Amino acid sequence: MRTWMAAMVVGFCMMTGPVVYAEASETKAKMEKAKGEVKADVEEMKGEAKGMKEEMKGNDAKAAMERAKGDVKGAGERAKGKMKELKEKVTD
Repeated sequence: MRTWMAAMVVGFCMMTGPVVYAEASETKAKMEKAKGEVKADVEEMKGEAKGMKEEMKGNDAKAAMERAKGDVKGAGERAKGKMKELKEKVTD
């Protein structure tokens, strides 16, 4: 009886192990995507803040440039997050 129960526990662990691992990597993939989104939003906010600061000084061209730089950096961070997400999904 004892041997049979031990065999059942080992069999159960072997069958559920990959499922738990797949869920963990899926969670990590979602976290990487979320981190990319947050970093992108931060970069865009930085660009907007710098743009507003330059507008207050009267430099409209430089303000537009700062906003554009923030948008580009934000897009880059989103792309990095998406790539990390896909990398985690592939390494399952």
